Amino acid sequence: MSRSITYYFSLHSPWTYLGNAVFHDIARRHGCAIDYRPMPLRSVFDETGGLPLPKRHPVRQRYRLVDLQRWRERRGLPLVLQPKHFPFDASQADRMAIAILEAGHDPSAFIGDVMAGVWARNEDMTRPEALLACADRAGLDGPMLLAATESPVVRLRYEDALGQAVEAGVFGAPSYVLDGEVFWGQDRLELLDSALASGRSPYRPEDAL
Repeated sequence: MSRSITYYFSLHSPWTYLGNAVFHDIARRHGCAIDYRPMPLRSVFDETGGLPLPKRHPVRQRYRLVDLQRWRERRGLPLVLQPKHFPFDASQADRMAIAILEAGHDPSAFIGDVMAGVWARNEDMTRPEALLACADRAGLDGPMLLAATESPVVRLRYEDALGQAVEAGVFGAPSYVLDGEVFWGQDRLELLDSALASGRSPYRPEDAL
C-alpha cells in the first residue's frame, strides 16, 4: 500500500517555496501520495505561540535573511530576499489551491507557480489576475477556481485546516507529517527522505520519556 504524507503549507512562506520541488521529488521517489493542506498560517501562529515576521526581534529577522541566502544557494533557486509585496494575505491563493483539490485536480503546478510569483518574480499575488495567470499556466479553469474560493465548502476546508494542523502537532510552514511524525521546515527534508528509505517506525514524544 502506498504511503501518504500530509503537507501543511501556506503559499506566502519562503521556506515552503524553497523546499517545494525537493519535497515533491522525495514523494515521487518513494511512491508517496501527498495530502495537501493549505492552512491559515497566521492563525496557526496565534494558536501555538508563534510570531509573525514583523513582530519578531530584529536579531531573529536579520538571521532569517542570512539563512534565506544560504538556502537560496543550496537549492539553486531564484529568491528575492525582500519582495515588494510581502508580507501579504495569502488566504485567497491558499483557498484556490483547495478549490483545485475539490475539483479533483493536482494542485502542484499552481502551488509552485504562485510561490515563484512572490519569491522569484516579485509579483503581487493578492491580485486575482496573477492567480488566474498561474491557473492558466497549470492548464486549469482559473475563473471557475477563483469563484470557488468564496464557496462555503472551500472556506470551511481552509478554516478546518487550523484545527487539523494543531491537532497534528504542526506550528509552522512547511510541515510534512508522515505516520503522525511531524517534520517541520524544509531543512528537515533530508530526515523525511531518510525515514521513508529506512521504513522505521515514527518517533513519538512519549518515547523520550
